[in-house]
Amino acid sequence: MDPNDSFREFMAAHQRSLMRTAYLLTGDAHLAEDLLQSVLIKVLGRWPKLAHVASPQAYARKALVNQYISWRRRLVRTAELPSAEPPERPYSSEESTIVRLAVRQALAQLPPRQRAVIVLRYYEDLTEHETAKLLSCSIGTVKSQAHAALARLRALAPELAPKFAALEELEGARR
Repeated sequence: MDPNDSFREFMAAHQRSLMRTAYLLTGDAHLAEDLLQSVLIKVLGRWPKLAHVASPQAYARKALVNQYISWRRRLVRTAELPSAEPPERPYSSEESTIVRLAVRQALAQLPPRQRAVIVLRYYEDLTEHETAKLLSCSIGTVKSQAHAALARLRALAPELAPKFAALEELEGARR
């Protein structure tokens, strides 16, 4: 059996989820592909050790978030920012498209850590504990980052305030 077969199986099972996370973090389909590709190269290099880990997807997701934060730091230093343009593929519902664009544009204006918390908590549906573990921070930091990010999102996109209020209610119910 080829040692890379288990990596191919892992990719077949988790590539879409990891790509969605990368896209939500970067806000740009092309940057998301680049981000995911660079992370998968690293994961493949460590695959002999990761193949036997309980959750290689968690490792890949953490590597994705860390690489994104590292990229953002470099982009800020070089004054390059990713485009907030919508992806090239059309959406079927005009209203959902408008909401997606508004959320995407608002997310693009969050600092990298806050954006990572929002993506992991609300799009990837991770618990506070899982998010804290992925970001190597405390649960309190996740809570404060999520609170600050939601407040900032409400200010950036007041038309989405009801959706953010629903997220906060959901958060309160989880506790």
